[in-house]
Amino acid sequence: MAGTPSPILVTGAAGFIGFHVAMRLLDRGDQVIGLDNINDYYDVRLKEARLAQLTPRERFSFVKLDLFNRQGMRDLFAGEPIRRVVHLAAQAGVRYSLVNPHAYTESNIEGFINILEGCRHGRIEHLVYASSSSVYGGNTRMPFSIHDNVDHPVSLYAASKKANELMAHCYAHLYRLPCTGLRFFTVYGPWGRPDMALFIFTKAILEGKAIEVFNHGKMKRDFTYVDDIVEGVIRTLDHPATANPSWSGDKPDPGTSSAPARVYNIGNHQPVELSHFIEVLEKALGKKAEKKLMPLQPGDVPATYADIDDLTSDVGFKPATSIEVGIPRFVKWYREFYRV
Repeated sequence: MAGTPSPILVTGAAGFIGFHVAMRLLDRGDQVIGLDNINDYYDVRLKEARLAQLTPRERFSFVKLDLFNRQGMRDLFAGEPIRRVVHLAAQAGVRYSLVNPHAYTESNIEGFINILEGCRHGRIEHLVYASSSSVYGGNTRMPFSIHDNVDHPVSLYAASKKANELMAHCYAHLYRLPCTGLRFFTVYGPWGRPDMALFIFTKAILEGKAIEVFNHGKMKRDFTYVDDIVEGVIRTLDHPATANPSWSGDKPDPGTSSAPARVYNIGNHQPVELSHFIEVLEKALGKKAEKKLMPLQPGDVPATYADIDDLTSDVGFKPATSIEVGIPRFVKWYREFYRV
């Protein structure tokens, strides 16, 4: 029908962040095509429950497809008038990359090239894709800045996300495809992932089981509430990446480019010590945690802290939800969803 806006493709629509982004786009009147392979990396029932919230929406259509399926991805881009892409599907998790490295190359490398090819041939106006704070790897200068070099990843997951940034840059340079990478910092909130600390801790405390507290609770994370992540995604989506006219190859700035390629941090800009995070959770649950103190794990970093100046100056947004607000919202969702 005439006047229908071009659909936005959201990959990973049954995933934690993808679900929330799709919901927000639908709420503001966008047409959304949701893609997911619904793999069993974690409880499929949770993914299906998220999808069940999306599928009744009239402007939503769902495609069950694996990013790794080259022909399927070609057909999708050829058959739909997609204009913008929010690519959030990926094999997630730092620890799992130590166990199953091939899951990361298939989804995060091969899958991403299929997205880039689809965008290139479909003449997409803007690709926004998920990167990760894990790309900062061995960096210790805080807060982490997009203008710092990120060449020392400490997990394969991080390396795959850094590779995505490099691949997107090539396509932005060669085909002038506007690409924006978003380095998410420890996202949490309702409908969250069961492999994330907040979910694991909540389940264990309610079941009266001990929780494993890594780095003896001295880890610091820039915990970012999912609504803030979504706001950042949508603001950047509406603000296609542009080239930096003053970029110079003599002094190459990692955060911008002579191509329409940008990266931004989306973090709360307030690192929280794990021990304090647990205290806030105990209060929200009304129950004390039994803690098992552990050393830092391989592939993990002791602290994350986002510099968000560029995000703020370019799209006028600054995440601000504190864990004192966000954790009780998660706990409320968890109790309702699992009826505990």
